[in-house]
Amino acid sequence: MPQNPQVVATTDGQDSESSLSFPDNFLLIDLCGEFDRNLATLEERLSVQILRRGNELSVIGEEEPRQQAINVLTALYSRLEAGKTLEDGDIDRELRMGPAEVRGAEPGDQKELFNGAGGQVEIKTRKKLIEPRTDAQKAYVRSLYNNELAFGIGPAGTGKTYLAVAVAVNMYINGEVDRIILSRPAVEAGEKLGYLPGDMKDKVDPYMQPLYDALNDFLPGKQTAKLIEEKRIEIAPLAFMRGRTLSRAFVVLDEAQNATPMQMKMFLTRLGEGSRMVVTGDRTQIDLPRGVSSGLADAERLLKSIPKISFSYFTSKDVVRHPLVAAIIDAYEKDEA
Repeated sequence: MPQNPQVVATTDGQDSESSLSFPDNFLLIDLCGEFDRNLATLEERLSVQILRRGNELSVIGEEEPRQQAINVLTALYSRLEAGKTLEDGDIDRELRMGPAEVRGAEPGDQKELFNGAGGQVEIKTRKKLIEPRTDAQKAYVRSLYNNELAFGIGPAGTGKTYLAVAVAVNMYINGEVDRIILSRPAVEAGEKLGYLPGDMKDKVDPYMQPLYDALNDFLPGKQTAKLIEEKRIEIAPLAFMRGRTLSRAFVVLDEAQNATPMQMKMFLTRLGEGSRMVVTGDRTQIDLPRGVSSGLADAERLLKSIPKISFSYFTSKDVVRHPLVAAIIDAYEKDEA
């Protein structure tokens, strides 16, 4: 039966010390990480000192960051007790989102997305379990399950496309859709690449590579190749959507800021029975020719008041790539302002 670590606090001047006693020493090894790198991450992020003594961890620091470190260590240990693995993203998520009980679930609780508004949000795929790492990501994932048409708008690195593809794979595995269709406008990012060699697939694949990367994170390579061959998964430029009716499909349009208003209208009207659509984009990265308006901004203006269409917004605080990415985005936004 899972046992939470025992916490004993002592005070000595400005900095206090809290000792956590962990019942399972093997899980404690996983909690600390290779060469105690997980502890080093917490020390750096929270400005505390963590000392390891046998099956105890002593956290030294001011009250607020010390308590936050205790909450994170307790939640991560409960995760290990539940039989889950521990990755860098899990530490980042606990630091961003706070204790599990504040989010409406007990630490280590494996409550599914559908079991209540307060539970943890988990997306099961063939290769890994995906969990949102910020509150905005959590709300976004919920909107993907609850709405037939959802928009995710925000800067690079906030997980808009990654989470959408994860939900698509999850719904395909569960039999809720019969196929996955991933699309992007084939627009060059500010440079002319000239004529590309090969057949049509060879020409468009460089534009679609981020979608292949996301799929390969969730499905074994051989299974992905087989599903693509059987047309259960389609990865195609936006122009290839014209004239189609997409029924019982999970459809993702990535980089939607580079779709024209006419292309956006064409894409959105492909929605068929039993299908779901997700449109993702970043309004600050428009690569369309000068004078051509973005279909993403157009859709946002026209569709925002329609029920059952959700709009999720991200900021630099939701960036889950390298911490420098958030700083870079902030710097550009300040300069534009």
